[in-house]
Amino acid sequence: MRIVVIDGQGGGIGRSLVELLVRNFPDAEIGAVGTNTVATETMLKGGPAFAATGENAVVFNAAEADVIVGPAGIIMANAMHGEISPAIAMAISSSKAKVVLIPMNHCRAYIAGVEEKKVGEYLQDAIDIVRRLSAEK
Repeated sequence: MRIVVIDGQGGGIGRSLVELLVRNFPDAEIGAVGTNTVATETMLKGGPAFAATGENAVVFNAAEADVIVGPAGIIMANAMHGEISPAIAMAISSSKAKVVLIPMNHCRAYIAGVEEKKVGEYLQDAIDIVRRLSAEK
């Protein structure tokens, strides 16, 4: 299974996701794709199998992924202070991959029905969802 973590800004959420995924899915290929070099460099510290940076890297890897994980803003054009281009949002939204989103209210996105939690709890929820998805294969 190929799991791609996509993040922007400073890459902190992405790094935490990469670390958790690497630890919980040792047989999966975990990739880190940042919208900028700082995000990618931060996610590299989590130990992914590969990493890449930029719009084309997101477009390419979204098409190749079985599962995409990242903050909710990755599917919203112009989110993350403009780092999420329309092409990035479209590539992720159009991918055949399962998409697991972390609800972060920083990107103007409020998801009804999602209870307020600490980021660490959302990250663990994401790992649990990926576990269920991997069992379906």
